[in-house]
Amino acid sequence: MTNRTPRHRTVVLGAGLAGAHLAARLGPDALLIGEEPHPPYNRVLLTDVLAGRYGPEVIALPRPARENHLRARVVRLDLADRVLLCEDGARVPYGTLVLATGAGPVLPPLRGLFAPGARDLPGAVHAFRTMADCLALSAATRPGTRAVVVGGGLLGVCAARALADRGAQVVLAQQGERLMERQLDPDASDLVRAHLTALGVEVHTECRVRGVRQRDGAVRTVELADGFPLDTDLTVLACGVRPRTGLARAAGLTVRRGVVVDDRLRTSDPHVYAVGDCAEHAGLTHCLAAPALDQADALAAALTSPKTARPYSGTRSLTRLTLPHGEHPLDLAAFGDSETRPDDDVVRLSDATRSTYRKVVVRDDRLVGGVLLGELAAVGALARAWESDEPLPGDGPLLHLLTHDGGI
Repeated sequence: MTNRTPRHRTVVLGAGLAGAHLAARLGPDALLIGEEPHPPYNRVLLTDVLAGRYGPEVIALPRPARENHLRARVVRLDLADRVLLCEDGARVPYGTLVLATGAGPVLPPLRGLFAPGARDLPGAVHAFRTMADCLALSAATRPGTRAVVVGGGLLGVCAARALADRGAQVVLAQQGERLMERQLDPDASDLVRAHLTALGVEVHTECRVRGVRQRDGAVRTVELADGFPLDTDLTVLACGVRPRTGLARAAGLTVRRGVVVDDRLRTSDPHVYAVGDCAEHAGLTHCLAAPALDQADALAAALTSPKTARPYSGTRSLTRLTLPHGEHPLDLAAFGDSETRPDDDVVRLSDATRSTYRKVVVRDDRLVGGVLLGELAAVGALARAWESDEPLPGDGPLLHLLTHDGGI
């Protein structure tokens, strides 16, 4: 076998948001390798493609030069020789390797989902993670299509909303007590549920899916734990994501939930780094866009200006989401820890007639979390106070945090 490329100073494995951003920052000396057939794109906007608001070309990221972009599936890392081995037999040497392999969908062990020995999802069942997933869902959805979305986290809410926008009859099944329970408190979750219901989505919480039934090679029934059957033309599994670490683990790199990196984003091999959804820093795997971009920026600085680059100290991620509904979209922002403790100071402002809700949590004189729905004028001031992690001024009422930059 021969080497496909000369030894590049840096090879970035993974052409998602983090990998593409890093390769762009590093310039022509970097080689970007991705296995998806589509050009690099902004995964955050896939929901808008599924909803029909954007075409795939709108969310494309700047493309690297052809000689700096390789479409290939890497099957093994040879750390000793510093070579990537591709499925087609090609060998790609590297000086420095950056793993940006992202995360893959979690597929629940539902009864009847996989036939013995099968590896691919059966007909009419889709994950919602890649452009290919998105385009397949779009092609399968028509007005009146019966769709079941399994999972009521951020991904499931986005999928249900997008399918409803396309005219599908959507049922959303969430095993937990409320929608988006990682980001929202019960009051905020109730508003999101009401918004989805107004879109025509049938929402079931505390509802476990037990299995599926296939007919003619396609799933046509989703069976709930109590035995109740949901007829379906289309089933979406939105049960979260898991860092893609198989190559790193097989190569002998230190892996826990993600590929473990230090404050320089180095793995246990001095020539290998990791960024984005696949990376675990300080015990955390975020699987969100903001940390992925921050890590890419930090590593680009470290590789190009090592003497002046600052260590990566983590990212405090704010979740923002817009759920369209005609002329009255529901805007949402959530950050930090919105669950309260007995000694916390908490302020809530709500207006049911306008579907607005704001809540902030202050602990030991610091803003530790908050949720805003419907009116986000104050989100800038709140985000700055939260990200600074500094004691709040003592000369003003806590209410000022919610009304700064706009009233409710």
